[in-house]
Amino acid sequence: MFAGQKLLQQSISLFTQIRMVSSSSRGFRVALLQLNVTADKLKNVANAVEHLKQAKLNGCTLAILPECFNSPYNTALFREYSEVIPGGYTCKALSQAAKSNEMYIVGGSIPEICDDKVYNTCTVWDPNGNLIAKHQKVHLFDINIPGGICFKESDALAAGNSLNTFQLGKFKIGLGICYDIRFAEMAAIYRKQGCDMLIYPSAFNMTTGPLHWSLLTRCRAVDNQAFVAVVSPARVNSNYVAWGHSMVVDPWGNILEEATEKDMDLYIDLNFDARENMRQQIPTENQRRTDLYDTFDLKNKV
Repeated sequence: MFAGQKLLQQSISLFTQIRMVSSSSRGFRVALLQLNVTADKLKNVANAVEHLKQAKLNGCTLAILPECFNSPYNTALFREYSEVIPGGYTCKALSQAAKSNEMYIVGGSIPEICDDKVYNTCTVWDPNGNLIAKHQKVHLFDINIPGGICFKESDALAAGNSLNTFQLGKFKIGLGICYDIRFAEMAAIYRKQGCDMLIYPSAFNMTTGPLHWSLLTRCRAVDNQAFVAVVSPARVNSNYVAWGHSMVVDPWGNILEEATEKDMDLYIDLNFDARENMRQQIPTENQRRTDLYDTFDLKNKV
């Protein structure tokens, strides 16, 4: 590396640290990494690691990868591409990337092999490279739309049985994967657990994407007065064509940033003061008629 390049990287790193310190009490900068996914797992992982490095250089505290970022989204291939967590190749790469870049990483999702079952699983890594959360997709994507799409994840995947969150500083973040976003009760429980943000690595298709992608993301944000991020693979010609359009929505339902269908990264500064202001101005949490209705996490009694 030339001396000038090294000095430039050091300057960027110092600027990043100052930004993170000054904004950490109000929020943080997040990267949404909408990546091309190929049939080459090693290439997919290497590409993700490079984009994570760039996210760090752009001042991000948190980076989010897409659903199935290391493998084709194809039920016939999930077992072939599956790995153990956290000992598999992809997890080791994400752990090292989190540590070397000193950032939080939501590792999209990968096919996980566990007790001879395959799950669609999201991992979360802290700046020390530790695995701090794991979410196995709860709701499997089994749909049949005549003239549109027929897809049945349950042919190859098992469903997860828990809701999962992690802490980023003082902010609590709830996890889901793609089809999980359609189930408002799940998001409502995350709100009851005190989540400030919801993250759904996702891969909507060319039928449901134009109709429901933005609508569902904005609904979950407004319903729960929280930031919501959805991160898709880029659109490529494959067995399953993703809609793309990764986005972040604020608690008012405003789309802060939205990708196109192409391979691209988004960097967004999130200010959680806006969320607090909305919750004070429209205090739905305290106005719910729990004498008439409620939402419960039956497993954890919340």
